[in-house]
Amino acid sequence: MYKVKHNIIKPLKTQFKGRGEDKGYLFSLLGMTNQAFLYEVSLCDRKHFEVFKKRINKRFSCVSYPTSKAFGIWAFTYMNLKSAIRKYNELNQKSDE
Repeated sequence: MYKVKHNIIKPLKTQFKGRGEDKGYLFSLLGMTNQAFLYEVSLCDRKHFEVFKKRINKRFSCVSYPTSKAFGIWAFTYMNLKSAIRKYNELNQKSDE
């Protein structure tokens, strides 16, 4: 868990089933740093990858998974793992600068 001020921040789950617009999808954590996350998202035999910056929701004291509105801004979707890893590494490098 992460601490921000005096609150304990609830981390994202390593595996979970989607709800709402993501119902039916299975999300599985592939990579996590203090700056970014990489998840495999699968539905039946199809899969894609989602990469996003770490964002803390101060209202609910948790790390937030991006909503559809965040994609293209601070979250990104890739159809292959190689491209997803490239973006994941890029997000981590930007935070190190």
